[in-house]
Amino acid sequence: MKSSFNRILVTAITALALLGNSAYAQEKSIVLSSTTSTEQSGLFGFMLPIFKMKTGIDVKVVAVGTGQALDIGRRGDADVVFVHDKPAEEKFVNDGYATKRIEVMYNDFVLIGPKSDPAKVAGGKDIKVAFQKLAAAQAPFVSRGDKSGTHAAELRYWKDAGITVAPSAWYKETGSGMGPALNTASAMNGYILADRATWLSFKNRGDLTILVQGDPKLFNQYGVMLVNPAKFPHVKKAEGQAFIDWITSKNGQDVIASYQIGGEQLFFPNAKK
Repeated sequence: MKSSFNRILVTAITALALLGNSAYAQEKSIVLSSTTSTEQSGLFGFMLPIFKMKTGIDVKVVAVGTGQALDIGRRGDADVVFVHDKPAEEKFVNDGYATKRIEVMYNDFVLIGPKSDPAKVAGGKDIKVAFQKLAAAQAPFVSRGDKSGTHAAELRYWKDAGITVAPSAWYKETGSGMGPALNTASAMNGYILADRATWLSFKNRGDLTILVQGDPKLFNQYGVMLVNPAKFPHVKKAEGQAFIDWITSKNGQDVIASYQIGGEQLFFPNAKK
């Protein structure tokens, strides 16, 4: 009797294991290497459940700076890369890690700083002039310093302003994402370059406010790329392409446009296939 019971138990456990393996095999998912701004702004939390409902594909996001996100793609550890540094993205394609880059959406960068504005940059629309004033005043400035798209843009603005920056008493590098860097700026009551989406979702503002915006050079474009399956055969080509097709479709673009915080739109779709 005991032997018969054991056989039944083993059979039941085996059946459950096979059922679990079958369910696992049927699960569709991709790894999306992306930026902290798309996650910390809340966009992915809003958008990805809609994508999964439409396709059944689960998206596992690795949110880091753009430079790190591209490195993950170069190692073949992601199926799709979704970032915001056009020159670096074009190099990613030219080096064979993707075959195509597709523009998805844009917003802009803003210069954040204390309301007291000791560097006197408020109200200006020229980011070059603003950065020159920051350097001249040696006003406390927080840089992400993490090779992200935002960090790359910041370094371009310093270069355009004719300023060479390095860690110092006034220029601080955090090596962190946008949210933690904003927290540091809030604690220091210092200046920082941020993407508008993360700023709008940021709660720990303290005495900080937007001081400079509207310069065309502050334009911030996002692009998406399927990691090249010819280079990395394990890349989930069909599922990854399904994500790209959806996010650049009318439905995906409408979802991006509908994401707001406090009645303000964070990202503006402009997909070009």
